[in-house]
Amino acid sequence: MASAARREAAARRLTGLAAGLLLAVVSCGGAIGGPAVTDDLGGSPPAEASPSPTELAQAPAEPGEPAGEHSVSGSEDQGAGQASGNGPRTPGKPAVVTRVIDGDTVEVRFRGRILDVRLIGVDTPETVDPSEPVGCYGPAASRFTEQELEGERVRLEFDVERLDRYGRTLAYVWVGDRLFNEVLVRRGFAQVATYPPNVKYVDRFLRAERRAREAEQGLWGHCELGGGDGGGTAGGGGGNCDPSYPTVCIPPPPPDLDCDDVSATGFRVEGADPHGFDGDGDGIGCES
Repeated sequence: MASAARREAAARRLTGLAAGLLLAVVSCGGAIGGPAVTDDLGGSPPAEASPSPTELAQAPAEPGEPAGEHSVSGSEDQGAGQASGNGPRTPGKPAVVTRVIDGDTVEVRFRGRILDVRLIGVDTPETVDPSEPVGCYGPAASRFTEQELEGERVRLEFDVERLDRYGRTLAYVWVGDRLFNEVLVRRGFAQVATYPPNVKYVDRFLRAERRAREAEQGLWGHCELGGGDGGGTAGGGGGNCDPSYPTVCIPPPPPDLDCDDVSATGFRVEGADPHGFDGDGDGIGCES
């Protein structure tokens, strides 16, 4: 009987030790691996997505942080000048025309400064120079520029040289998708006046001038151009125009004319060049 009782007591101790060991193993496994985390449907939760560059750029600045620190571009004109939809970007930098000085010169507000801007590649008849008479069609050109540009938001596109000898900023002026320099020429308010190295759109301007001249638009139908004793009339028909100068109307010699004798500058020269306007042979007459 005593032996049986001892065996039963030993069995109870072994059972207790086994239970304790199993509990310890289960507890240890939970501490090392940890319980699996699941969502409400029993699956693993999705990983948290990183913010996109757009979200970063649109995120509000933290207190004490300058606005715009989240921008990933760094371009002050990012997105400006885009045409509607997915069209091409209009060239240049934004400005506002505050005043029109004459047909080819305007005053603009650009990046907090007021600048006088001389339109590249075109020349309207004189209206403001006290040393020169008011040119034919000059007041009309000034009125047109004022109607089209004053108070308007525009974009300034620059070429190789940024300033002229008078300190004015040289620029192409875009109004929406229209190049206003070209508009002046096409409507007959200006002649082409090319000053290298700013010649990015010279071919485009010359084509516009040729069409205006053939159609006797603006000054081509109303003014005498070419200067000198021979005068010369604008327009395609009837004018005594030398074919060496197809984009302006300059009469053939005699008399022999110099660049100081004609109002046009930067015009195309082809063939004989009887007046010798193209001294360096680059196909452009009276460049300076």
